[in-house]
Amino acid sequence: MNRRTLAIVAGIVIAAAALLYFLWPANEAAVQQDGEAAEAALPEGLVLIGDEQLRAAKIKVESVQSGAAVELVFPATVAASPAATARIDARATGVVRSISKTLGDYVSQGETVARIESADAAALASQLSAARARVTALSSAYDRERRLFEGNVTARQDLEAARADLDVARSELSRAQAAVSAAGVSGDGRSLAVTSPISGRVTTAPIVLGSYVDAGEELFQVINPNGLQIEVALPSADAVRIKPGDEAALLVGDGREIGARVRSVTPSLDPESRSATAILNLPGSVSGLQPGSFLQARIRPSGEVDQRSISVPEDAVQVVDGKDVVFVRTRRGFQAREVETGNRSSGMVTIHSGLSAGQAVATENAFLLKAELEKEEAEDGD
Repeated sequence: MNRRTLAIVAGIVIAAAALLYFLWPANEAAVQQDGEAAEAALPEGLVLIGDEQLRAAKIKVESVQSGAAVELVFPATVAASPAATARIDARATGVVRSISKTLGDYVSQGETVARIESADAAALASQLSAARARVTALSSAYDRERRLFEGNVTARQDLEAARADLDVARSELSRAQAAVSAAGVSGDGRSLAVTSPISGRVTTAPIVLGSYVDAGEELFQVINPNGLQIEVALPSADAVRIKPGDEAALLVGDGREIGARVRSVTPSLDPESRSATAILNLPGSVSGLQPGSFLQARIRPSGEVDQRSISVPEDAVQVVDGKDVVFVRTRRGFQAREVETGNRSSGMVTIHSGLSAGQAVATENAFLLKAELEKEEAEDGD
């Protein structure tokens, strides 16, 4: 190779190196821009996940079902059940001498809420004293007859007669003691106790200290807040659709939704309102409910399905950024899709919009997709 050839080769190498030097940063920037563009092209809310990762996370995929539970809406009233309300009347005619409870106070079963001075108290106390005296006298007579019989002075029939008289007297004493105890007669025999038959709170108290009351006059009303029930007015056309055991939901004033269940339905219509009444049982004590207040009841007749609606398992619906979403299966993973939800029944949620029947969505362990989506959004924000 001569000197001229070497010079030509060297020139070509230098030119190639210079060209590479000047073009390299531009190429690197172009590659970076292409990567950012590809990343930006991913749909918002898409969670990339492969089949192997899907199996490892145990995320279950199910098809959206056609058909959802029918829900009927009715006005309802909070009421106390018959066993949870008590009217406390005066047991005898007399004068109110003391009052220990008033409106809103809590009372225990059997607790004294007032006392009435009455002639009936004196009569009961007198009967008890007479019964005790008779038992004492007949006990002495029996002991005397027993000693005489043991000394062969009297016949056996005299001893047995004395014993029979004593047994009758003791029975009368027990009856007098029971009457005094039930009436709550005071120790001085002047007043009777007014007691509550149930535990609860005083809701009515027309009693006035020093007033004269007649036997049977209402003095208090007590309601046990744990014994509330819901009364629902059912139009005649819907009454035949509601059965005992049907699920229901109650919407109270503060926006809460409380689960309930139909206990019974009246077999006939009210002659004035032309409606039947359904009684709903509450799951337990519910704060904020007061007898007489109004609310809305949504009852789901068993076996009735609206084929125009669709539903998904409750686990499929997740809350992301304050919105209800489901994760729809795609070729690359799952796409978060906002939906409008309806009633919930037997573990299913009615979907009003955002999904179509037959689409595959994540159900069991769908919260893992929510966590991954929130993680990706947090990283993008950084």
